[in-house]
Amino acid sequence: MKKVLLFIAISISLVSCDKKAEVKANEFKTAYVDTAELMKEYTETKDLEAKYKGQAAEKGRQLEAEINRFKQDAANFQRNAQANGQEWAQKNGAELQRREQQLAQAQQGLQMQLQQESGKEMDSLVKGVKKFIKDYGKEKGYDYIYGTGDAASVLYAKDSYDITKDIVKLLNDKYKSAPKAEEAKK
Repeated sequence: MKKVLLFIAISISLVSCDKKAEVKANEFKTAYVDTAELMKEYTETKDLEAKYKGQAAEKGRQLEAEINRFKQDAANFQRNAQANGQEWAQKNGAELQRREQQLAQAQQGLQMQLQQESGKEMDSLVKGVKKFIKDYGKEKGYDYIYGTGDAASVLYAKDSYDITKDIVKLLNDKYKSAPKAEEAKK
């Protein structure tokens, strides 16, 4: 009999705890943003990617011209080595190897430079987006705004809580209306 009473008491307390948790959960205003979709659709992100793609292509063309000259010189070296023999090839091959190493280092340096520059701008953009979402949440009265996407912190949410499109639209509107860096310099 004691066990039955204990079981009933525990059951009642569990049910009442569940109801308290349910009531508290209903008191919170929550939403989520698909961060992968946000970054894909945000115009500033697209502009930033295009900027660095363009820089990589431009600087890559310059390096590509040097690489093509090197390839021609290497082909000439091969012909001369066959005509002039092993001793000539060993004597003159060091310069070609040095140029090859310099080109590889220049290529690596270019990649690192572009990654660092774009990384800094992307970090700044992400900080700005986080601040925007925080301000948006305060303004709209949200208790929680979760992030989903590549670094998901929500495993499930009803679609009705998704505010990604609202955030993307507002960020794009804000970005379009902001003076561009080139215009500010003029």
